[in-house]
Amino acid sequence: MQLTEHFSLEEMTTSATATRQGLPNVPGADELENIRYTAGRMEVVRDLLGVPITVLSCFRAEAVNKAAGGSPTSAHRYGLAVDFRAPKYGDVRSICRKLQEAKRRGLIDFDQLICEFPDTGGWVHIGFRRSAAANRGQVLTARKENGRTAYVSGVV
Repeated sequence: MQLTEHFSLEEMTTSATATRQGLPNVPGADELENIRYTAGRMEVVRDLLGVPITVLSCFRAEAVNKAAGGSPTSAHRYGLAVDFRAPKYGDVRSICRKLQEAKRRGLIDFDQLICEFPDTGGWVHIGFRRSAAANRGQVLTARKENGRTAYVSGVV
């Protein structure tokens, strides 16, 4: 099912973890509406970057999220977050800086933007809330320190 011009339900529910572990990753009706909303927000991201986006993860059913090591309250659980790359645009830091600047200019709104593990290739995590007023506009960078994930404010 095509959700928007560039994003399908299949790619928004794909999960390497689910495939590897044979776990179903099927959204309910409420989650499907969130995924559709998120796909619309990702069209804005794609337009801002001007290049195709590769979705690594959007929706994660409870068992899939747990297997992936996600937080029980992760926006992925509800179809309101996307982990992605845009190789034709550049590295994840440049993508995050572009989206952070677009937010400052009022071109996009998000709840959370995380530059995930940029020193090793990484990916971009962007999360949304259905109410724009609820979006925190949080920007973080995730790095491994002593084998644990540490988050610092901003894109570093």
